Amino acid sequence: MRRFSLTTRLTALHSGVSAALLLGMTGITVVAVDRHFEQLDHDTLRDKIHLVQDIVAKASSPTDLRGRLDDALQNHPDLFVRVDNAADRVLYSTASFRFPEAIVSAAAGTTAPAFSSWRDDSREYRALSATAPRQPALGGELRVWAAVDTLHHAHFIHSLRMALWLYAALAACLSGMLGWWAARMGLAPLRAMKARAQAVTAHKLDQRMPAEAVPVEMADLAQSLNEMLERLQRDFQRLSEFSSDLAHELRTPISNLLTQTQVALAQPRDAAAYQDILASNAEEFQRLARMVSDMLLLAKAEHGLLLPSAEDIALADEVRALFDFYEALAEEKSIRLELSGDAQVTGDRLMLRRAISNLLSNALRHTSPRGRVTVSLARTPQAVLLQLANTGSEISPDLLPRLFDRFFRADKSRAHPETEGAGLGLAITRAIVQAHGGTVSVASADGWTRFTLSFPLR
Repeated sequence: MRRFSLTTRLTALHSGVSAALLLGMTGITVVAVDRHFEQLDHDTLRDKIHLVQDIVAKASSPTDLRGRLDDALQNHPDLFVRVDNAADRVLYSTASFRFPEAIVSAAAGTTAPAFSSWRDDSREYRALSATAPRQPALGGELRVWAAVDTLHHAHFIHSLRMALWLYAALAACLSGMLGWWAARMGLAPLRAMKARAQAVTAHKLDQRMPAEAVPVEMADLAQSLNEMLERLQRDFQRLSEFSSDLAHELRTPISNLLTQTQVALAQPRDAAAYQDILASNAEEFQRLARMVSDMLLLAKAEHGLLLPSAEDIALADEVRALFDFYEALAEEKSIRLELSGDAQVTGDRLMLRRAISNLLSNALRHTSPRGRVTVSLARTPQAVLLQLANTGSEISPDLLPRLFDRFFRADKSRAHPETEGAGLGLAITRAIVQAHGGTVSVASADGWTRFTLSFPLR
């Protein structure tokens, strides 16, 4: 069945069910008609038995009985009669007709009427026997038989059966055609969805399934496919931007290395000059090494390979240690560092310190001179919260959802001579928080930018 289309399967199922119902109806009809004719024959034979019984009651001798029955049966050519006495002597029997001895013997010795049927060659007969009033002149107690030929019934039932079979066959074929048409029309939305799906390419990811124009049973599937295409479009767009940003970030240090090396090889230089060039190249190599290390960290996080260790961490102590590390940079810009609250989480100390360090470094970089950077810790019934806020220019709401993307910078010109960052700090922070089962969010309003880390309670 896997090789057949859904339309073919539905058509076959509909045709099979229709054929079964029609055949069942045909069989029931034939059986009902046959039973009806059997009942009619029984009633007819019962009337004929009464007629024969009356004739027997009036007969004065066997000869008189035969004369009376011959006269009575002249108008009933399809009726066959037999009369026996108590001595099993046949007093009368229709010429050229013979009742089966097995049926006669089975009915002998009983007083109740006996209805029977038998087949002789291509004909079928039905017979009814009953006792007649005692006639001493005819040999005592008598049993009379009456039989009819059911050939006319058989012809009618045969014709009816052939007509019903023909009707069932034609009706099944018509039902199959209607089923194929209904299945094809009903599956038309699937073909429309298939056409839309075939139109989706790497350069045309904006195609969507017609969720409003499909039946209710397919609406959920269409909606799920649209959500999948939406995710694919976003991921493909981020991947394209990431590839472009990665090429841009790698091009600068590689160009610097290539230029300095070509200049150094252009003419002979003394050892001090080569040492300065090598020192400059070492700085570029360090920048490339940090970028590759950060990319590997993010790749591990995406594939679930970033597995933090579990230990109890006092967040206030970690923040104070980072404040001491960045104290010189803060004093240089006259930025005040503030810490409030206390909380404890379970996680990887080095990873969490790096996540907080990235946020703190980012805040100091974007806080205007004589500004403030505050860190507040709190514990709720559901999670531990760490909020880092800094004063400075607000971030556009359109840019907030993309702050945690790789290589994303609000300044598209990438003119940051005061920093060596590659735009991976916030992406690494989010990856570390998610590896601990938490979430990170950002808001910017009223001259403050606030990053909130939420860690679930263990």
